[in-house]
Amino acid sequence: MDLEDGFDELLAEISEPTSPKKLKADQDSEQPGTNIGTSKPSVSKTHCVLVNQKQRGNPLLKFITTVPWEYDDIIPDYEIGKTISILFLSVKYHNLNPDYINNRLKELGKKYELRVLLVQVDLKEPHSVLKNLTRICLLTDMTLMLAWSPEESAKIIENYKIFENKPPDKIMEKIENDPHQKIINALSSVKPVNKTDAMTLISKFGTLANIIKASESQLADCPGFGATKAKKLYKALHEPFLKRNNPNRKTENKTDEFVENIRVEDIEKIEDEIKNQ
Repeated sequence: MDLEDGFDELLAEISEPTSPKKLKADQDSEQPGTNIGTSKPSVSKTHCVLVNQKQRGNPLLKFITTVPWEYDDIIPDYEIGKTISILFLSVKYHNLNPDYINNRLKELGKKYELRVLLVQVDLKEPHSVLKNLTRICLLTDMTLMLAWSPEESAKIIENYKIFENKPPDKIMEKIENDPHQKIINALSSVKPVNKTDAMTLISKFGTLANIIKASESQLADCPGFGATKAKKLYKALHEPFLKRNNPNRKTENKTDEFVENIRVEDIEKIEDEIKNQ
């Protein structure tokens, strides 16, 4: 079956969203002589990751150690609570069995609010395969997640379970209010200086004022720096914040134009204010 030709058929056979799993109490009819008052209620297994029996022998299972898991009769390969489903696929297996993922998606239909295709990249040249899988995910409303080892695959499954009921702000980037961190962020915003370079500069020169005073050669002597990086940083620290639109234009009033470089004394004053806070 050609992947390109099978997309329409695949989309046509996907059913409308339904409940992920029905409790056995709803599926089984009442048997004669059953005492309703003494029947045991169905147990919800949302406390752990549910694993399809077909995943027995998958190496990633031995790396799921931070959350509980158990085998169960489910449609996806992994089920997180009642709203998240995960299908597992390796690139190598997809090359050998291109129809496999189409059949699994037909079985899954549109069940679950979040449907993840976890792909383990185990080939040196996976680009063509990943392109096809990306297209499949776009057409079937799947979230594509890539891993390069069983350990990484297990970590992704664990994280989905750990953050299953967490609010969005738990995974959002936190804004640092520490003045030291603000200086690091400011220095690392200069391309190609990274946060490690920024911490190196602070460790060597002590203050932002000393970093600004440093020459290109002094900056280049820092570990991880070179002539190119030092030159770009030096230029960023010494060029005007705003430039004239027309440097040849003469005007009597220049109060609205800021064309002077920032002064070291101003930097030192700002640092003193931060320390006294």
